[in-house]
Amino acid sequence: MKHDSPTDAALSAGGLTRGLVPGGTFLADFLYPEPAERRVGAIIGWWEKRRLPYNLIVGGTGLVTMTFGAALTAVVATLQPVDLIRGAIWWAVWANVCYTLGPVVEIALQKLFGERLLPAGPLLFRAGVTVAVGVTLLPIIPLTIGFILNFLGLL
Repeated sequence: MKHDSPTDAALSAGGLTRGLVPGGTFLADFLYPEPAERRVGAIIGWWEKRRLPYNLIVGGTGLVTMTFGAALTAVVATLQPVDLIRGAIWWAVWANVCYTLGPVVEIALQKLFGERLLPAGPLLFRAGVTVAVGVTLLPIIPLTIGFILNFLGLL
């Protein structure tokens, strides 16, 4: 197989296929992949090939949130570091539980609607990544509000 760019080779080597975006970048190919075959095993395999990148994306976003939280905690001492770690572990578990719902929903949709419905995997995956990143960044808002209120002496 001839590869057009270094990202093409990386995608093929890792088991992820090229996406639907012609001449797309790695990110476009990752977010708009070819859907899985309409078999249960293929759908589960499609999702499992994307679990590690999903965890890296959500984990990297979590590091941003934890770094922000740790920086504010160092200044104000409103949270203990163990609270940040406990929250990170809790969220990592729940993010993967939610991720596991992706293939369950796709298989259910396939069984329910059959060929009348286009493959839902890529859309569910993009939506799941978007929601997971958003929820992972969400603690920055109350941390910032708490920091400001504490700084102003209102806490």
